[in-house]
This record gives sequence, C-alpha cells and structure tokens, in this order.
Amino acid sequence: MSPHSDMLAALLAAPPEAQTRYPPNSRYHGLAARSRALPDGRVVTHLVPRLLPDPAAMTLLAMHPVQPLDRCDKLAAAWFGDPLLGWRIADANTRGIPDELTQIPGRRLRIAISEGDGA
Repeated sequence: MSPHSDMLAALLAAPPEAQTRYPPNSRYHGLAARSRALPDGRVVTHLVPRLLPDPAAMTLLAMHPVQPLDRCDKLAAAWFGDPLLGWRIADANTRGIPDELTQIPGRRLRIAISEGDGA
C-alpha cells in the first residue's frame, strides 16, 4: 500500500465532524468536514473526499461536439441553466478539470446528470 493510500484510508475512516455549507450548485455541497491532529499538534480540517459518479450510470442528455470558444461554464449554462455546474460535465466525461474538456474542437462531450441531480 502506498503512503497516499494509507492517508486516504485514514481520512475516510475519521468520523465526520460537520456538514459544510457549500451552495447546492457546488460539487462540494453536502460533503462533511473532518479534522485531525498532526504530530506537531496542529489541527487540520478537510473535506471528505468526493467520489466521482460512474459515467455509465448517469442519464445521458446529449453528446456535444466541442466548438471553438466552447467552455464548460457556457455549456453548463446552456444545458443546466447555471454556469457553475460545469463540474457536472467534467464528471460525465471522467475529468476533474472542466477546462481540459473543451481544448480540442470536435471532441464529443457527454452531457449527463447523476441520479438526484436534476437539471
């Protein structure tokens, strides 16, 4: 097991201490925060890691061919009515960084939602 695996396992095992207050359109909405003491006595607080949804389990709305000047925030505004939901497009295309998705014109992007997301 790598040191990163050990750290992730420790983070997941810690009890949640507080629900965060991110807005409903944030990818972090509803995630719990946890704190832990470091060996030097400092206490760090972090969000519980967010697990990405399985794109195959998402409801496909459309396949969008990337056009010059496309950006995920503009696509999210068009499809979901909110430019801050660009992370949904990243989730549907297994990318953590939405801007990477629109760098290649002609690439076909999945526009999809997870169960419970609503659009």
